[in-house]
Amino acid sequence: MDCIVSTADLLARRARLLGPNVQTFYEDPVHLVRGLGTRVWDAGGRDYLDCYNNVPHVGHCHPRVVEAICRQASTLNTHTRYLHEGILDYVERLTETFDGALRTAILTCTGSEANDIALRMAEAITGKRGIIATDHTYHGNTTVVAQLSRTNVPGTGDGAHVRHVPAPDSYRPLGGEAGMPHAIAFAALVQEAIDDLNAKGHGFAGIILCPAFLNEGFPMLDKGWLDPVAQVVRKAGGLFIADEVQPGFGRNGACFWGHQRIGVQPDIVTMGKPMGNGHPIAGVVTTMEVMTAFRQSFRYFNTFGGNPVSCAAAMAVLDVLADEGLQHNARTVGAYAKAGLAKLALRHESIGDIRGYGLFFGAEMVTDRTLKTPAPKFTTRVANEMRQRGILLNKLGIHYNTLKIRPPMPFSIADADQMLHTLDAVLTEFGPARD
Repeated sequence: MDCIVSTADLLARRARLLGPNVQTFYEDPVHLVRGLGTRVWDAGGRDYLDCYNNVPHVGHCHPRVVEAICRQASTLNTHTRYLHEGILDYVERLTETFDGALRTAILTCTGSEANDIALRMAEAITGKRGIIATDHTYHGNTTVVAQLSRTNVPGTGDGAHVRHVPAPDSYRPLGGEAGMPHAIAFAALVQEAIDDLNAKGHGFAGIILCPAFLNEGFPMLDKGWLDPVAQVVRKAGGLFIADEVQPGFGRNGACFWGHQRIGVQPDIVTMGKPMGNGHPIAGVVTTMEVMTAFRQSFRYFNTFGGNPVSCAAAMAVLDVLADEGLQHNARTVGAYAKAGLAKLALRHESIGDIRGYGLFFGAEMVTDRTLKTPAPKFTTRVANEMRQRGILLNKLGIHYNTLKIRPPMPFSIADADQMLHTLDAVLTEFGPARD
């Protein structure tokens, strides 16, 4: 039997080879060596139920995706300055899932690159640079895109052209009233940000939002909630950019894309992580008008973006989603899991709110339900204990007190039962939340 390298040795090696502050999940990091479907295995042979990773969208190491990658890699891999049908076939298939005039695409390697392009598109067509995002979002790592983040503020770069608005919170809505009053209050803050960008001379190019606000804690927002924001943005001449890296590709269960579920029509859509089931492919979908303005303003080329192997992986993901009915699975299993969390809330005072869409759901943990007092330390403790019991999930949200459950799309009723049973046991053992 091979000797298992200790966690301490691996962490020391990482620090020496990768530098400081390279984060890992959990107080006791997991050393993974294998994955299949909704499960992963560590170096000691222990299996874990993966309730967290959306990158292996159709399941870890799905054989159809693996075979598509191998077949194309053994045939040809090159870039888009040579003609190849793979990228055209994929973009045709991809854009069929959108509404309206969203019919052209650029393929990249990462979501960061996709969002960088989206911001340049907005600047190209409006002639303005000002951009708006929420104050608890994440859209990537490039110098420009990193300025959109307030949760991990970059130490370099100029973010003077960026304005941030408070992330929506359905549990504690702006103005105190949920639904449309909350939406109108949020739109009013966006208008204030637009006015400030104009007053400071940046002008207004657009707004970039995850249409499900998933990093913000996936508040429960009904269809039409973004209508007031879209009206404000378009009246000001800006573009609406939907970052679909997390809610897209059927994960929300109701629709293929998050913006379709909430009922807003974006000008630009970006996507990434789940697109190739772990193979590095991402993209931007937009209208011909926007694409033309971008192509005339920037001479953009990406050596690896849209290569034949990446397109084969992405096409296989679309095939599996359709053939295995995974959007329907997300809807049915997600509803079952949320109902299970609601039952747990009847027994555990630490659960303050249940929310989610399809296979992205969770519970906000509180120390006091009446006061809705966040319990971030308790939530961290729960996530770490779940890891110790073979369930991988994590936390996020405005107050970092919402359990983040975002499994691969084949997640089953049996998987949900295992997660719920384990969570019940952990919360029973821990008792009321105390931070």
